[in-house]
Amino acid sequence: MARSEGIGAVERFVLDIRRHPAGTGTMMRCSAVDMPDEWARYRWVFTTPDGGPRLAGRDVVHLRRSLIDQVIVFAGEFEPFAS
Repeated sequence: MARSEGIGAVERFVLDIRRHPAGTGTMMRCSAVDMPDEWARYRWVFTTPDGGPRLAGRDVVHLRRSLIDQVIVFAGEFEPFAS
């Protein structure tokens, strides 16, 4: 769905999500964070104030100096992470 690189780009992406045309939405993490080395992944769900539209997906993020500097966004329903 999208890929952002650099701390400023990630910040802009998050601010854009908050300005959804249907109103300020809620982004909630709905899985544990799986973090091998400097990469992490987690599932999320986004809903608007009236309960829709609903979008679910998975983010894969890269950490540099304990800050997210890359986000790769996959939208759609996914199976749980393999153990």
